[in-house]
Amino acid sequence: MPTFVLLSTLTPEGIQTVKNNPTRIKEVNREVEQLGAKVVAQWATLGRFDFVNIVEAPDEQTIARVSLELGSRGTAKYESLVAIPVDDFIAAL
Repeated sequence: MPTFVLLSTLTPEGIQTVKNNPTRIKEVNREVEQLGAKVVAQWATLGRFDFVNIVEAPDEQTIARVSLELGSRGTAKYESLVAIPVDDFIAAL
């Protein structure tokens, strides 16, 4: 299954939501699954992004739907990257 890196930055509203209800993070992961993708790894990070997620999805359309749905809530901004295994990348060259 294709792998994607989903980078997220919380908005002020999102920061308040996480502060008031930290388990909301896990709830969002379950919502991602309902949208057809799966969070396989997740880190809270310091710096430009608040969270780095490794997500599996059947295709780019699914990860686009995940990003659009989550982003439409106004609690975070998302950036999605396609992750290509290095061996596959080298083979394609």
